[in-house]
Amino acid sequence: MTASQTAEIIGLYRYPIKGLTPEALTRVPLRTGQTLPADRRYAIENGPSGFDPEAPAWKPKIQFLMLARNERLASLDSRFEDATNRLTIRKDGQVVASGDLETAAGRAAIEAYFSANFQPELKGPPKVLSGRDHSFSDVARKVVSIINLGSVHAIEAMLGGAAVHPLRFRANLYVKGWPAWSELDLVGQTLAIGQARLKVVKRIVRCPATNVDPQTGARDLEIPPTLSRHLGHMDCGIYAEVIADGEIGVGDAIAVEEPRLV
Repeated sequence: MTASQTAEIIGLYRYPIKGLTPEALTRVPLRTGQTLPADRRYAIENGPSGFDPEAPAWKPKIQFLMLARNERLASLDSRFEDATNRLTIRKDGQVVASGDLETAAGRAAIEAYFSANFQPELKGPPKVLSGRDHSFSDVARKVVSIINLGSVHAIEAMLGGAAVHPLRFRANLYVKGWPAWSELDLVGQTLAIGQARLKVVKRIVRCPATNVDPQTGARDLEIPPTLSRHLGHMDCGIYAEVIADGEIGVGDAIAVEEPRLV
């Protein structure tokens, strides 16, 4: 793609607690070397992981409750309030747990719910984890994930016309205007969104979490195997690192920046 092939952000999401509900945003500041504010700020440990909040380091996602193995998480509706650090979890419209995740009592309230209701999946006592400005990303770097909706539509065609909800991919940015799969060729290039700049660093290899319907929690599609059969890989979407500050929002243009001549 060239800089003339601009696209548009039509969805912007963060995931304050790994594996729980996406939260839609209108506009958000990006800071160099950081994720979206509060993205994957917390995770729910599934059995002892060795994570040290005082010296936070990346751990593989199998150490936490996650959709790839714990699809029942999708049946929960969670909301996180930045001002109070309060997480509220609802199921079938009713509040089932609530607590300030920066207090021991608040974390215990959330942990008690998962301990009582997720026992078959638990490998040990569930524990709410956080670590300063650590992000519980699937990769060991602070990134912004981007999904090209053209590629999502291509997957729908591969599946014989089955609807594929874009939130199956749990991305931060959803973009329209790029040809299907063209984003996979952007690794190493820079994206411009207003004043913000993001360098594409990696293609996203999809896992079984994409098989889970984000609205029902049903494991009803086989997306990674479908990608493998049709494309010879299981990649859909890209990770990018913020290399220049700027505010971004829904409706903003996103362009591939032309490399400078030297």
